[in-house]
Amino acid sequence: MAKLKIGILISGRGSNLQALIDAAAEEGYPAEIALVIANKADAAGLARAEAAGIRTEVIPHRRFADRQAFDAALDASLTAAGIGLVCLAGFMRILTPWFAERWRDRLLNIHPSLLPAFKGLDPHAQALAAGVRFSGCTVHFVTPEMDSGPIIVQAAVPVLDGDDEHRLADRVLEAEHRCYPLAVRLIAEGRVRVSGQRVLVAQAQPPAAAAINPQA
Repeated sequence: MAKLKIGILISGRGSNLQALIDAAAEEGYPAEIALVIANKADAAGLARAEAAGIRTEVIPHRRFADRQAFDAALDASLTAAGIGLVCLAGFMRILTPWFAERWRDRLLNIHPSLLPAFKGLDPHAQALAAGVRFSGCTVHFVTPEMDSGPIIVQAAVPVLDGDDEHRLADRVLEAEHRCYPLAVRLIAEGRVRVSGQRVLVAQAQPPAAAAINPQA
């Protein structure tokens, strides 16, 4: 069976890109990374992709008159490469509704909160200010409304009393590196179906028990 071809869009260091590279290198993983596109020539993630022998491309957004023209260039490169699934991995550009609709149910993002809580910028600061006992991360399908698409995978990460934004972000990032490859695997295996705003996962295994923080 042919592997699902993934295109990954990045703007920076590419830590989630590296998690996907590592997963794709595992025997039996049902997806392969066929293209990595950065909107910045100095994005550190490009070196990660090149070290893994993955084709890279730089499409600087500032060369285009508007967002629509930039997104059209992204779409052309992804389509030419035969990409079946696009993953945003630290891609710091807001995509147009046209792009989101064109790649509907084939475009993923990972956000460092338990959506729908703490959308947008500074989610860790939002979580700490709200006093929640759990934060986490969410892999979801992208829709025109920011951070609002159907949810595929989530991980809950406890918020500790001594946390600041950086300590919380580091623990959430560890969960991100597990969740993104899992979400891609589920899609590549044909186990994911979107029904309205819900994602249904065939043969999904729920957690064995509720997470409680603090435990005593």
